[in-house]
Amino acid sequence: MNIDLKNIDISSTPGSNDQDDKESGKDLSALFNTQITFTKKKFSDEKKEEFYSEIGMLLSSGLDIRTIFHLMLEEKKDDKHFKFYNSIYDDLVEGYYLSEALKRTNYITPHEYYSVKIGEESGQLNSVLKDLNDYFTRRIKQKRQLVSTFSYPVMIIVTAVVVITFMLNYIVPMFEDVFKRFSGELPAITRYILSASQFFKSYILLFLSVLLILSGFMYAVRKTDRFRHLTSSLVLKIPMFGALINKIYLARFCQSMSLMSSARIPLITALELMEKIIGFYPFEKAMIMLEDDLMNGKTLHESMQKFSFFDMKLISLTKVGEEVNRLADIYSKLSQQYSEEVQHRVGILNSMMEPILIIIIGLFVAVILISMYLPMFQMGNNFF
Repeated sequence: MNIDLKNIDISSTPGSNDQDDKESGKDLSALFNTQITFTKKKFSDEKKEEFYSEIGMLLSSGLDIRTIFHLMLEEKKDDKHFKFYNSIYDDLVEGYYLSEALKRTNYITPHEYYSVKIGEESGQLNSVLKDLNDYFTRRIKQKRQLVSTFSYPVMIIVTAVVVITFMLNYIVPMFEDVFKRFSGELPAITRYILSASQFFKSYILLFLSVLLILSGFMYAVRKTDRFRHLTSSLVLKIPMFGALINKIYLARFCQSMSLMSSARIPLITALELMEKIIGFYPFEKAMIMLEDDLMNGKTLHESMQKFSFFDMKLISLTKVGEEVNRLADIYSKLSQQYSEEVQHRVGILNSMMEPILIIIIGLFVAVILISMYLPMFQMGNNFF
């Protein structure tokens, strides 16, 4: 059943005030602009997955929405989000639909609101809730994959920095006192390490100060378009990691588009929502250009060809989906494929990064130790 969002009276729910009635004539874009602040309050993906799973399960058992939230209130008395459930229940009692009650909490994103809204209008709420549950399940999985990929290398690098800092600041100076009694010329590698140790001790505070100032500056400008464009471009150019990040966001793009297409959200509206929820600068700007091209009469797959991060498989299947009107099914399959590919690449990276980082750290430590012990071996040879 295809439903046009333009025909949905957003403020027609029971319990709406006169102000809401006046806003009913606004177009979808204007309405969406009033909902940009939906994610200010914290409601984690894990909680949303649990939330939509519970509602969908109880709804499929034959209970009505009001009874479902009454039961959930009894269960969530000690939950830190109890006010969230209580607010929805109160609105349902007053006569609001579930989508409007969710919107009034300011905890949900725009595409969640529109998905639930259309699920109510089309009589497919249970199906939409299942799709939302699947969406957050995959999103959580992708986040965990990303964390598992980068957490180990970061931990190893931090450990390496701490170890090398300790050796240059404490171990090397101890050997330096011994070398002062050595009348012969020190090996070149030893002189370099001693010079590095002295430089480190002299400028460590300056280095930390610059690092702190740089970190503060990056934090201050982190949301500017120029900074986000620069950092995202650099990330995508990192060997192996860049391709992995691209696949992760392709999977997220396909997953979100599948959900919104299955909810019969118009394509232009879906791209407008994607711009707000994708969370990666190149894709955000691409959504704006895709939306403009669609408004000017181009097809989605034609517009996607402008961007290198949309691979040919995605573009070709998007063309097929547009021709046969099956974008939801195609994007669902693509999301699954990209997710599996991400998981495979994460496994390869994890298996490769561990030995590589261990070898690099071992080389640094070995160079420092060899440079310190080499003069002692020379002293022993001269003595005998």
